[in-house]
Amino acid sequence: MQAVKMYTTAVCPYCVRAKQLLKSKGVEQIEEIRIDTDPQAREHMMATTGRRTVPQIFIGSTHVGGCDDLFALDGQGGLVPLLNAA
Repeated sequence: MQAVKMYTTAVCPYCVRAKQLLKSKGVEQIEEIRIDTDPQAREHMMATTGRRTVPQIFIGSTHVGGCDDLFALDGQGGLVPLLNAA
């Protein structure tokens, strides 16, 4: 299974929803990067993704986007294949 990285904050309902979906698909470990406690991580997230909102989700080297993007990917049937890609 691909590694999952998520930029997040302490109080983010969209982050919680995204984590629940990922765990329901068999993801056991999510590397969480808290941008509310690490300004450098926030700058890196914005430079890498071009976005300011959380969550920002990466599966392997693929930037999926935010919570809505993750649910859309799942609805199109693309989430599980991306998670299981070699």
